[in-house]
This record gives sequence, C-alpha cells and structure tokens, in this order.
Amino acid sequence: MSRTAPAARAGSAADPAVPGQHAPSPAGAPAASSDAASRPTAPRSGHAAAWAELLRLPALFTVPGDALAGAAATGARPGRRTLLAIGSSLCLYEAGMALNDWADRAEDAVERPHRPLPSGRVRPAAALTAAGVLTGAGLALAAGAGRPALAVAAPLAATVWAYDLGLKHTPAGPVAMAAARGLDLLLGAAATGGGTRAALPSAALLGSHTLAVTAVSRRETTGGSVLAPLAALATTGVLTRLVADGRIRLPAGRRAAAAPGLSGSTPPARPTGTNGALTTALAAAYAATAARPYVHAALNPSPPLTQRAVGGGIRATVPLQAALAARAGAPVASLLVAALAPAGRMFARRAAMRKVSIT
Repeated sequence: MSRTAPAARAGSAADPAVPGQHAPSPAGAPAASSDAASRPTAPRSGHAAAWAELLRLPALFTVPGDALAGAAATGARPGRRTLLAIGSSLCLYEAGMALNDWADRAEDAVERPHRPLPSGRVRPAAALTAAGVLTGAGLALAAGAGRPALAVAAPLAATVWAYDLGLKHTPAGPVAMAAARGLDLLLGAAATGGGTRAALPSAALLGSHTLAVTAVSRRETTGGSVLAPLAALATTGVLTRLVADGRIRLPAGRRAAAAPGLSGSTPPARPTGTNGALTTALAAAYAATAARPYVHAALNPSPPLTQRAVGGGIRATVPLQAALAARAGAPVASLLVAALAPAGRMFARRAAMRKVSIT
C-alpha cells in the first residue's frame, strides 16, 4: 500500500535530496543531449537497485505484522490463508509504492530528482505496469484466502489507488493512508478467522498511528511544522497507554474457553503474567522508537529532522504490531513480528538503502 502505509506506507527513514544534484527534465521527457543514444546502458545490478529503491524494499518488513496482528485478534491459529493474506498485503503495498512514484514523477523531478523515475533509471510506463500487475496479484492472493479476505482486499486496493492518484495532496490524504493500514490488518483477520469484528480495535489503533506519521510526512521536504510532530507525539503516548494498560476483550473463542457456559458474559480483561509483561515491553519499545524523533522535529522542524521523525514513526509500526498481537494473547506471533524490525534494519544496511521515504 502506498504507506506507512498505507500505509499505510507504509517504509524506514526519509530520504533528503542528494546535495549538488541538478534536477533532470520530468520523467519520460526526451534527453536534451545529442549523445544520449550513445550512453552506455546501466548495468543489471544498477537496474535492480533502482527497482529496489522504487519499491522501498526495506519497508516491506513493516507489512507482515499487519496480517499477523489481525489474525491474533481473531483468536484463530494462523495457517495457509494467513500466509496468502500476507502475500496479498505485500503485493498491494508494493503496488502503492510504484504507483506513488508514477503519480509524483513531475513533482519529484523538482524536489527529489535522485529518485528512480525522474533520474531516468526506471521508465514511468514500467512503474505504472508494475503497479497494475502487483494489484492484480494482491487481489488474486486474497481471493485464494477466501471471500472474506477478498471483500477486504478490494477496498484496500481501491484506497491505495485513490490515495496515490487523488487524495494524497488533500486533507483526506492522511485519513486514506490510515484506512489502508487498518484494512491491511483486517485482511489478516478476515483470511484467518473469516471475520473482522474482533480485529476492529487493533485496526483503529494501528490506523491512528499511521494517521499521525502521515501527517508529519506531508512536510518532510519543506519542514516548518511544529504542530504535526507534537500531535504525533501525543498520539504515541495515548496509543502506548491503550495498548499496554487498556482493557481488552478476548476473541469469542477465547472467552468461551476461559469461562465455559458463560460465553459473551466475561468482562474485558487486561493482559496478565508473561503475556502482560511482553505487551508492556513491546508498547515501551514502540514509544521509544517513535517519541524521540518526534520531539526533535517539534523542537527544530527542519526537513532533515522531519524526515527522521517520519522514519522513526515508520519503524515504530513493527513494535506496535507486535504489541497488538501480544495484547490479543498471541505471544509467539508477537515475537515473530518483533523479529522483523532487526531483520529490516539488516536488510537495509546490506542493500545500502537506509533512507527511504514514505511519500
């Protein structure tokens, strides 16, 4: 999805423009130089790197946690359909990334000339084709997970395309991104448990986080906003308290198991014991990851610090997903999600892609 995610877009830290690099003509425009045809073709490794940058591959590590947190909320055991939901999420997320850069190619030629499309390393038509193919693949995988999953994946795909093509630069943009990330969590719930009702609270919490990050990201190239990082900081504090200390309602199956003969009558319960400690620790990790960059951006709302705040918010998505899974009573799934954070950082270092933007 186009992210946080987005995705939200749903990625890692933001990427400032490369110093000293002049903006080329808009993507797709003919080269002015007469010797353009004689220039050597980019090596295959360079072409692959351009696509990796276009698709924000390190950001993919923030995606599987959506489906796993959604599955945990239903109380059902993850299985083949959960894996299909994860595959669908990954495809739709990457479709949003490719579509985002295709839609913003003229703007990026001025503000981010180093990106794959304005720099000429990826053709606009190829990016648009990739977005279409990935969207189709995402919907096909969701269909394989069952009708409930497809019923969530279809509006998710529509939200991704609507955000990138029309809503991104409107006041509805952050809301659309938050809706996409929430729907992605519900996709995992629908695929695993056949319904989404039990996962709605988790989707609302994750969507609120994405809304805050996206609001900050709207000023990542210009800076100057104190209110957005302050609001994101406040949101982080509220979400941390709700996840760690808020009362939760166990999925119907778990309520029945805990209180035979009293299904539906058991009041909401707090996470307790080892699971409660895990939830609290993961909620603290979420707050620690997101809060500090927000504070810095609020004190000095320059583009670099605003971009770091966006990156911190994106990275914080993973511990939040893990905390939501632990909160729902799925410690194994929560630890699996939490392990995606160091894996993503390792991949980013090896791929030399430490800086990837949400926009």
